[in-house]
Amino acid sequence: MMRVVKIGGRAQGDERLGPALAAAARATGSSAEALCVVHGGGDEVSALQRRLGLEPAFHGGRRVTSEADLEIVRMVLSGTINKRLVAMLLSHGVRAVGISGEDAMLFRALASDPETMGRVGGAVTVDPSIVLQLIAGGFVPVISPLARDAEDTGISGSGLNVNGDDAAAALAGALAADELVLVADVAGVLDNGVVIRLLDLEQAEALVAGGVAAGGMAAKLEAAAAALHAGVARVRIAGLDGIGNPDAGTRVVLSQKTSPV
Repeated sequence: MMRVVKIGGRAQGDERLGPALAAAARATGSSAEALCVVHGGGDEVSALQRRLGLEPAFHGGRRVTSEADLEIVRMVLSGTINKRLVAMLLSHGVRAVGISGEDAMLFRALASDPETMGRVGGAVTVDPSIVLQLIAGGFVPVISPLARDAEDTGISGSGLNVNGDDAAAALAGALAADELVLVADVAGVLDNGVVIRLLDLEQAEALVAGGVAAGGMAAKLEAAAAALHAGVARVRIAGLDGIGNPDAGTRVVLSQKTSPV
């Protein structure tokens, strides 16, 4: 079983995260049963931006990223957070290796809307060879969501900031993952404070259009749709307990007419 788990920034401060990921890694202990971790860390990026006199900006639940912001994103995500997560997993006995989506051109992307979003990547393509080699060697890849600019063929190595949910969805599709779990700050997709247990894409679009799912949750639903269209077998949006509990959170399906509960 191949699982991709995306961890947001706030979940990283929860003391339950290390044991949960370690248990998931032990449960998927061979190359045929593998775990990949993709992480975000937006709150820490925003905090450093403000310390440097910059104000974070968002559009549609995704971070607007100037050239200056991109260097901050690289420092925080590929540096501080990535290595902290690797250290946490190592301390729980997991053979973790931290890489950036820029490494080995794991992720390539196009600047999706330069005028509005700046150095933000969309249309992500994935070369999963480095991830597959790590898995075959018995390692758990821990990946920061940056990408190589697909239009930059020079030596400067221009990068793009990619929304972590989008990166995880693209990776899950490229790996033909059995499951993608998008770990949220809440227990799942909520309607009036109640977790929706099963949601198809038509219903998800209605929640976004009606403002019930907005900002980061809207971005998660868009990523869930992309993963399903790419052939990922199972997609869930859940809280931290969703890493170990297959019934936790909201399961997103293409259509309730054709998908089993």
